[in-house]
Amino acid sequence: MNQSTDINSSPAMADYDEQRDAAAGIQTTSRFARFSQRNDMFNRAFWDDQVRRPEMMEFFDSYRRVPDSRRGGGFTQKDFALRNAAWAVSDEFSSRGETDGIREGFNAPLQPTADVAPDRVEVEDLDDMTSEIKQIAKLFGAGIVGIAPYDPRWTYSNRVSSTTFEEDATGLPQGLTSVVVLGHEMDSAMVATYPSAVAGAATGNAYSEEAATVIRLSQYIRNLGWQAVGSMNDSALVIPYALQAGLGEYARNQLVITPEFGPRVRFSKVLTDLPLRHDQPRLLGVRQFCDVCTRCVDACPVKALPSGPPSDVQPNRSAIQGVIKWTSDAEKCFGFWADLRSDCAICLRVCPWNRKFEHWWNQVWRWFAKTPARGLLIKLEAISKRGIRTPSTHWWKRMRSGTNSSTV
Repeated sequence: MNQSTDINSSPAMADYDEQRDAAAGIQTTSRFARFSQRNDMFNRAFWDDQVRRPEMMEFFDSYRRVPDSRRGGGFTQKDFALRNAAWAVSDEFSSRGETDGIREGFNAPLQPTADVAPDRVEVEDLDDMTSEIKQIAKLFGAGIVGIAPYDPRWTYSNRVSSTTFEEDATGLPQGLTSVVVLGHEMDSAMVATYPSAVAGAATGNAYSEEAATVIRLSQYIRNLGWQAVGSMNDSALVIPYALQAGLGEYARNQLVITPEFGPRVRFSKVLTDLPLRHDQPRLLGVRQFCDVCTRCVDACPVKALPSGPPSDVQPNRSAIQGVIKWTSDAEKCFGFWADLRSDCAICLRVCPWNRKFEHWWNQVWRWFAKTPARGLLIKLEAISKRGIRTPSTHWWKRMRSGTNSSTV
């Protein structure tokens, strides 16, 4: 995507860059079609008689009230209480317009707190503004930040009402040129307890942090006189943007592997017409690693993950059409979530890239993972039993003693 000669102008949209796609590991086919948000598995649970069942409604209800304790560690009243509290900030935003069919951050963008300033702050230096936006994003809570060109392929073909589940226009403004992608680290000690409501608190914490960061960053950009749409799971697919923004590489478990946090990260975004320098994609050797690793596939209790090479096969309508990639069976996956009454990310927990890369020994591991030594590393994972589930009772015990951190 080429910048306009006048960096303060706002071109409508540029065609996607095939070289950028290749550098990001993105492959599309002639069958490509934009994804309909109505076909998202969380939405289908409400309107699609082929998949919906009472357990799915109980799953959603469990986030609005503390469910009964269940047999087995990780699902006590205290565990659920922690999970639901972690979601509280995100829930505040998502519930604001719910009676009108608007779930901010999920089925619709976060609504702005103020209009775009009438007087525009002109951008004199593209690099300075780009650096400024990244640092302010981190000031507001983002762990990692990258910037990609706006690409209409990843915008949902429609927005869906959360009450009627009827389709409507996304409502995105014209002239968007950039997407600021924000990554938030998930707590490693909590992740180690998946599946559990404690681990679900790691997800909820990240979503609440996303909401607080996105609303502030988008408002800052609007205060400068430029358009900014704060977005979480709504409006557009975020994974392609994370890849194009150079934040990581796509993996077999359908997560983005980042060099800072591995797969232990949640993404949100701000779509804007503010002139910004776009980051370049970077490959970390994840594709070659996943080609020979099936730890996530083997660990998945409902066998929702693919064991073969990437393809454009759609297991069901909840998968995007015409993209060659590893694609899970969302019906199997969410069905298991519904039975748990909480989210599952066993595939994240057991991933060999689930490491704390601030430690030098994990940095050495990351270097060898790019080499033919990756096969040996995978064997060592099995021998060392890394990724074994930690009981949530251990997490609570370490939390009370103030030693709840992971060094793996």
